[in-house]
Amino acid sequence: MEGFVYTVPMALTDYIPVVLFGISALLLCRDLKNKMTKGVFATLELGAVIAFLAGFLKATYKLLIATGVGEIAFLNDSFLPLQSSGLLLTGLALVLMLALRKRSAAIMAPMTMGFISMMVLGLGGMCASLSAVSVKMKKKILIPVFILCFFCYMGMGYLASKKDGSAASNWIEQGVNTLGQILLLCGVGTLHKAGLREFKLK
Repeated sequence: MEGFVYTVPMALTDYIPVVLFGISALLLCRDLKNKMTKGVFATLELGAVIAFLAGFLKATYKLLIATGVGEIAFLNDSFLPLQSSGLLLTGLALVLMLALRKRSAAIMAPMTMGFISMMVLGLGGMCASLSAVSVKMKKKILIPVFILCFFCYMGMGYLASKKDGSAASNWIEQGVNTLGQILLLCGVGTLHKAGLREFKLK
């Protein structure tokens, strides 16, 4: 419990800077939306939400202790990674807003490719790692499940970039997305039932 004693007034006071930040973030998002590309504005929104969430969870952590509900460690443990990443994204968005004023098209193209590359690498790493865990747990049958899951994610991204706004294209995209999530749940659920929590990776 960090060795600190939290009182209800102290915990409630902790929400004040969180609310003030939230108001500032809302004002910035409203006033800067017309000065940013969609990608940069999404980065600003995401960063602001993550940073706000970090403070809110930390204040809630203190309030739960102060009211005798108990300590929920992840509320406290998530503060630093959430706040640091949230503020980084927020600052990055504002820097990009200024940097992209006259050459947004030229810079956003490689940025978009960079984000897509990150997505592919992240999903590929996730599915490949889960396949490796399946092998260690003698569940090789799950390898094609995770491979198909990866291709569903990639297919969803492709369809999202090509959809024409019609109901049909949206249904197809969401169908592929749902299939990918079903495959992921089947794979992860099978590993869970096989004792993943207790299994020691060597």
